[in-house]
Amino acid sequence: MADTTVRIDGNTLRLPGGVAVRFIRTLRLPETGTHPLPPGLGEFPVRRVADYADRVPEAWRARGGVMLPVYLREAMWLSFAGTSEPAALQVGVGKVCAVSGRPWSDRPARGPQNYVVLPRQPWLDGINSGTGTVRQFVAVPLGLGATVEGQVTGEEVWGGVQLQSFPLNDRELARWREEERRRQVPPAPAPPGGYGAAMPAAFGSPAAGGYGAPAAPGYGAAMPMAAPAAPGAVPAPAAAPASAPRAAAAMGLGVGGSMRQEVYQDDRPLSDWSEQPAGRVFVHLVTPPEWRRITGEAAPPSPVDRAAYTSAGLPWFDYYDEEAEDLAPTDALQSVKPVGDWLGDDHEPWQPPTPGQTQQLKDAPGKPVEDGDW
Repeated sequence: MADTTVRIDGNTLRLPGGVAVRFIRTLRLPETGTHPLPPGLGEFPVRRVADYADRVPEAWRARGGVMLPVYLREAMWLSFAGTSEPAALQVGVGKVCAVSGRPWSDRPARGPQNYVVLPRQPWLDGINSGTGTVRQFVAVPLGLGATVEGQVTGEEVWGGVQLQSFPLNDRELARWREEERRRQVPPAPAPPGGYGAAMPAAFGSPAAGGYGAPAAPGYGAAMPMAAPAAPGAVPAPAAAPASAPRAAAAMGLGVGGSMRQEVYQDDRPLSDWSEQPAGRVFVHLVTPPEWRRITGEAAPPSPVDRAAYTSAGLPWFDYYDEEAEDLAPTDALQSVKPVGDWLGDDHEPWQPPTPGQTQQLKDAPGKPVEDGDW
């Protein structure tokens, strides 16, 4: 029987079949205009729900999976770097497909395509809502109707992020591995400072007044970073006795600004992929106060603002693959409105990057993550 185990390796989710997924913090884009790809500001910490079973809501225990802390209106993107073999990866936001806008499915499908093709798709920053563009993933609470789930289905039940991977079938996987063996070309290392690289230390230092710098006490003030855990390790619980599980503030993903990014069309026949998923995982989104209550850890500090990043001359990115074809957006996702329409105007100052700041890119240890009922 095939192994369907999902594991945490550091802050990387390892799904069977060689799929690697990291959740990357980033700058939130303005909700008007179309922009280059925003930078990566470090990884979201990821923890297993099962390690805190006495502190999480019963619904979380039933769904299993993992959790990560996110601020209201914080933006994220998904990195697939490190994926070792071809896979069709479904990405759900509140069990709405981020690629097709259709309800969650147990199989890969076409017409419309309901998955991204790995490793060709290097990352996904948002829902496929425009020709050659996506709208940025932005965290919002459930109950306002602002999530993609709420706008597409008319109700908010699930929240979070759902991942499900399908490998090539046995015949095609054997063929692909033989072709790779013949090539015998090691993969090129990722260039330093590329999309998703950590922000330079100088900018993140208190002296620079940037990411992680001390802030005046109050809402959004920076919190001390917790020491990084060893890959797959479970952080020590807080010294205070565990409180009884309670209803947590449920979070889901809405959308923010538009950026230039293609979601690539699969050039393989659908029959090349397995009909059964190799693995799946439910990713719960936790507010920073709930994260601290549950895990005993401080959440990462509130993200740096866009104007400070751009003023420091740090890079934005463009990525284009001339051999790949972009998927057309679906009506369901094109009609999703940004979170500002629900939560009020975005008053954060915006300073567009200069042309020189936009860089052109390209032409498993740990305990198993428990799956549940979702």
